Amino acid sequence: MKVSSISLHQVLPGVFAGMEEDEALAASQIWLQEVTFSRGCRTLVSAESGTGKSSLLSFIYGRRTDYMGTVTLGDTDARQIRINGWCDIRRNSLALLPQELALFPELTAMENVEIKNRLTDARTGSWIRQAFEMLEIDNRADVPAGRMSVGQQQRVAIVRALCQPFDFLLLDEPVSHLDSRNNGIVAQLVEQEASACGAGVIVTSVGNHLALEYNEVLKL
Repeated sequence: MKVSSISLHQVLPGVFAGMEEDEALAASQIWLQEVTFSRGCRTLVSAESGTGKSSLLSFIYGRRTDYMGTVTLGDTDARQIRINGWCDIRRNSLALLPQELALFPELTAMENVEIKNRLTDARTGSWIRQAFEMLEIDNRADVPAGRMSVGQQQRVAIVRALCQPFDFLLLDEPVSHLDSRNNGIVAQLVEQEASACGAGVIVTSVGNHLALEYNEVLKL
């Protein structure tokens, strides 16, 4: 299933039920609104802690359904998609970098990426090595992920997220532990790969924004 757009129709996390008149929710440009992300977009979702930014990406990715309203992928209600459909979407249409990264700490940086790439067969070994070099973690390729800094782990997880086809790339605080220089390098790789396949990029951030040129900035 190709995903040309993602829409939120009056969506609100279940934990916020009964708080619809809350001043912060009333100011949100996402919750309880009509919002559409189109393929090719560069959207920053600017949020404060506790406002539901990780929940937003989990709703879009189908990890969670504890929300009011409707999320649609194209014209399809996300709640109506069955397991096999989600497997196809997550393999070919939606790529996710979760805030918790979800690396295997006992496996090396390279092994973490190769596990994903064996499932998708999306990248060559040469591409992966070049991505490691570009993000300046090539000298950490054989180090267990659990022995790497959080910033290094973020860069490994970004390479892993790019090891698949995608219509949308969902990035949850992707550079929260990176300085401005490494932020810029990550942004360059993300823009390069998203542009190559005409994909949209949706980034959440509580302060250290991925240095893309955004065509839309929404407050959560």
